[in-house]
Amino acid sequence: MKKGNHLTWHHSSVTKKNRHLLNGHKSCVLWFTGLSGSGKSTLATAVDHALFQTGLRSYVLDGDNIRHGLNSDLSFDAADRKENIRRIGEVAKLFVDSGQIVLSAFISPFREDRKLVRDMFEAEEFIEIFLKCPIQVCENRDPKGLYKKARKGEIPEFTGISSPYEMPSRPEIVIETDNMTIEESVEKITAYLKDKKIL
Repeated sequence: MKKGNHLTWHHSSVTKKNRHLLNGHKSCVLWFTGLSGSGKSTLATAVDHALFQTGLRSYVLDGDNIRHGLNSDLSFDAADRKENIRRIGEVAKLFVDSGQIVLSAFISPFREDRKLVRDMFEAEEFIEIFLKCPIQVCENRDPKGLYKKARKGEIPEFTGISSPYEMPSRPEIVIETDNMTIEESVEKITAYLKDKKIL
């Protein structure tokens, strides 16, 4: 279905800067990327909790949760994976425009797709957080039993096994989740946000 030519963007009378002033902090997207089992959802939730505890506006967008609703019509083939990330980027953009810090936890294995999302945002609003963790560690954790299924051929095109993961070339933050505790990781991320004067 083609987009109609009669669409017009409606501008809000309340700006993003107005919302920043009200909230007492800037907005951005923390884009957690890494292999399944690297700890994306766990860390995003921990950072969200830390922000909430200090009275900041934040929200987690989790890969599995989004596929239960907004993206329930998408499969895991190449085209739908790309569309999955595009939609998440658009949702994250709305959250950032509303003045919140959005934490997006998605494997998002391809650099091209992550760049597509990055390009939706203003400078320094997109913060790529690479959860660097050896696949052996991720597979040993296997919290959802997905690696076992992938090894048996029950899950085709599984990232890290039968489909590639393209590591970020210049992420803003790298977290080695096999060597750092959750507390250390949260501190590293919040320190970055303070250094960039987002908090």
